[in-house]
Amino acid sequence: MEENIKEQLFNFCKEVTDTRVARIQENIKGYQNALHSETKSSAGDKHETGRAMIQLEIEKAGAQLAEAESVYKALKAVNINTAIATIGLGNLVKTSMANYFIATSAGEFKYNNTTIYCISPITPIGKLLFGKKVNDIVTFNKKEIQILEIL
Repeated sequence: MEENIKEQLFNFCKEVTDTRVARIQENIKGYQNALHSETKSSAGDKHETGRAMIQLEIEKAGAQLAEAESVYKALKAVNINTAIATIGLGNLVKTSMANYFIATSAGEFKYNNTTIYCISPITPIGKLLFGKKVNDIVTFNKKEIQILEIL
């Protein structure tokens, strides 16, 4: 795998996060518009129930937005130019089972017919890999996984 792949992986993670934030912000605007139109419409118990449900959706979306913004902070801590012997943020890790980019959870990234999973260091596999070295073996889901390469 080429070294510039890490830059592509980082950009992929950032794009996934950007898209998520934009979607959540759009949802919040929609809920706020619905809340505003609910205020103008009916009165009584049905009105109050509708307002309460919309308000709950706004609160949920707000929590999702806060979580997405914390992902931005985590991305700022990622250094793709790391060249250390142990797995950390910004490393591309090739194992006997799969390939992982340690940054944020952004899903699958395809590169030259190779799948690389963008994962957060707080995921179960991320926790196992973090701090390990080439040739170390970890056990995940009762399977032994050997670390083959760290970029």
